[in-house]
Amino acid sequence: MSILRKSLAIMSTAIALAAINPAQAENGISARNPDALEQMVRQDCGSCHGLTFKGGLGSPLLPENLAAYSVEDLAQIILEGLPGTAMPPWRAIVTRDEAKWMARYLKTGESE
Repeated sequence: MSILRKSLAIMSTAIALAAINPAQAENGISARNPDALEQMVRQDCGSCHGLTFKGGLGSPLLPENLAAYSVEDLAQIILEGLPGTAMPPWRAIVTRDEAKWMARYLKTGESE
């Protein structure tokens, strides 16, 4: 799959997920349960970082690769993206609490 197609697929999934309840997202309230967030991480993050998180277009997201980053640092990267790289900002799609959940999930490899 081309990078453009992959990006379009990710964004269409993200738009659909954002439509779950925009009012809740604006207020910082998670509209998604942990199962939905885990699915989002596996599909959307995995599409660039590899389905097993061992790397792909994006760098590996295994706990040992993320050990030097705090949950807060990773949440900020999820929300703001990394300028100059293929990592897009997800602020319009996920709340800060959801980004922190995703960061903890990636750091530990476990859902809560």
